[in-house]
Amino acid sequence: MTPQPENPHPASLVVLGTVRTGSREYADTTALAVRDGRVVALGAEAEALAATADETLRLGPGELLLSAFADGHAHPLFGGLEHFGPAVKGLDSVEAVVAEVGRWAAEHPEEEWIVGASYDPALAPDGEFDARWLDEAVPDRPVALRAYDYHTLWCNTEALRRAGITEATPDPRLGWIVRRLDGSPMGTLREWHACDLVLDRLPARGTGELVEALRIAGESYARAGLTWVQDAWVEPEMIGPYLEAARTGALAFRVNLAQRADPDRWRDQRPAFRAARRRVEEEGGELLSARTVKFFGDGVIEGGTAAMLDPYADVTEPGAPHSCGMPVWEPEALAEAVTAFDADGFQTHIHAIGDAGVRAALDAVEAAVRTNPSWDRRPVITHVQLVDPADLERFGQLGVIANFEPLWAQLDPLQTELTVPRIGERRAALQYPMAGLARGGARLSFGSDWPVSSHDPLEGIQTAVTRRTFGGAPAGGWTPHQALTVDEALDAATAGVAYQAFADERERLVPGAPADLVWLSDDPRATDPMAIRHIRVRGTWLAGRPTFRAEENGDAYAANSPDAAGMAGGLPG
Repeated sequence: MTPQPENPHPASLVVLGTVRTGSREYADTTALAVRDGRVVALGAEAEALAATADETLRLGPGELLLSAFADGHAHPLFGGLEHFGPAVKGLDSVEAVVAEVGRWAAEHPEEEWIVGASYDPALAPDGEFDARWLDEAVPDRPVALRAYDYHTLWCNTEALRRAGITEATPDPRLGWIVRRLDGSPMGTLREWHACDLVLDRLPARGTGELVEALRIAGESYARAGLTWVQDAWVEPEMIGPYLEAARTGALAFRVNLAQRADPDRWRDQRPAFRAARRRVEEEGGELLSARTVKFFGDGVIEGGTAAMLDPYADVTEPGAPHSCGMPVWEPEALAEAVTAFDADGFQTHIHAIGDAGVRAALDAVEAAVRTNPSWDRRPVITHVQLVDPADLERFGQLGVIANFEPLWAQLDPLQTELTVPRIGERRAALQYPMAGLARGGARLSFGSDWPVSSHDPLEGIQTAVTRRTFGGAPAGGWTPHQALTVDEALDAATAGVAYQAFADERERLVPGAPADLVWLSDDPRATDPMAIRHIRVRGTWLAGRPTFRAEENGDAYAANSPDAAGMAGGLPG
């Protein structure tokens, strides 16, 4: 038998089975080969490399390999930090939240403050929570819980006392103190300056704890098939822990940092932001970048703080302050700041939820486009909950990426109990216009806003396709004309975010592309749309190196794999 010549450049990984490339040229193919962290061959050429590859993976019937998911708007550090406090997320009553806070406080007598996040703001009428409820569990130490929208804070009486909040405390410029009928502070604080009255008193967390939070976040992302994340809220003290995580190998995902512009001091922030960008470029390695500036344009509809063109429907005095919400920036100031940071070469990423907030964000981008030289700016407006129909075509005309958190596009209790009563049926029907913006030529990207909502891309994809709750309501879908096809939703969760990330080479799985991959137990395109969220992630690769493997699939590699267990961990080189 004539010996076969040894391949001088064997593949590190060959995957045999259905591969969604996302490319019209290659479409679905039968195999993919990886070498040095990049895709080197597809189809028959990849199949030919299987015999000498370091690892060969054969997908099972119905399984799918595709570009790894990416998250165009999230808060990894906050998500990781939620593991260090009471587990209030997902609890279905005020009593359950209070009991969990009491349990955690009893188990951690050494903690001066009890700090947690992501309680459901729909658990109390109008989202207003009383300090006395928490006092029943913890009367002698301060408690501060963030609602899952991170725009609202629920405190006990001791936290209010330490912050000096009394009936005589005036509402700050950006935010308000919810009060009882007698004028005393109830225990619920809304928006920036009000929440900061308490948050500024919290003990600072050490770098080690923040690095550990990023490690925990990375594990969560890998299990969900994610390899790139836009951190959409970065303060100066967060950059050091990110760099330390990258240096020590604790960072297991690509991340772009969006530094938050403050409306009161943004001019002074400009040189500091440029310096931070340079530092990250020099020290952050291949996983970190800091090319974006974040603007909070307004608040949230459920809290009555999103900026609206017309007054909220539940406002009894239409001319009262904040009857149209609470813009964080005046439109002219936002346009000036966006234009300035755009001139500094930063991508702009604007939180805009109300229709007035979205219009102000579009006007700001338009001012930057009109004032500054042309460049590949790729501005982002994120959340895009309520858009006036007159503004839909402006996204495509201005090249604005519409970043949606698709899991929100359902008639859940947040909608039915807080949002719809505040804006009425007419405006409620205009929410989350995904298909309308896509038809108008806008690029769509998906995010999660984790830990505000689930980081699992498949849950968001299911919702974008069905416009139904996980329980199936309503049967025909909520505003079904805004539903996306499965392929459109997959593109928004992969190629759309890659475009947002200036990572054009990651938009498609073609030769030369980085091997950021996810292996799914089922093909979403061939799955009952109401079951997409039940698809399991079986493996995730970052630049060709595995970051996650489901243990149940330990026999999935061919015999020529030198380390079948190697997929359980390891970071990219």
